[in-house]
Amino acid sequence: MECDELCTFVTRHTRLLWIWLAMDRHSRRIVGCFMGARDEVSAFGLWESLPTPYLDARCHTDGLAAYKSVVFGGLHVIGGTQHIERFNATLRLRVAHLVRRSLSFSRKQAHLELLIWMFIHRYNASLR
Repeated sequence: MECDELCTFVTRHTRLLWIWLAMDRHSRRIVGCFMGARDEVSAFGLWESLPTPYLDARCHTDGLAAYKSVVFGGLHVIGGTQHIERFNATLRLRVAHLVRRSLSFSRKQAHLELLIWMFIHRYNASLR
């Protein structure tokens, strides 16, 4: 499993929102998603969004300290996040609300969450 987060904002530049994602390394499907701040609470929210089989899987992250509070010991590997980083680039390319911080934004967090979830479901369905 690979985990990573990307930043956007809602309403104005000072109201940051982080999109936390978890990807199955073998099938390339997004298996978990959480939207919130960049802290331990949101890392735990991502962890709670994962299906049960992934809770004891090896987790590759970028080394953010928040992951250390939910992924323990030998299950936490720093590095090897190239697939989830590629997905983040695809997400930014295809969802207009995420293109550039200076050009586009969401007025309501609920609308952004709906867009992200719709994209994830369509992306996962395309991998079958």
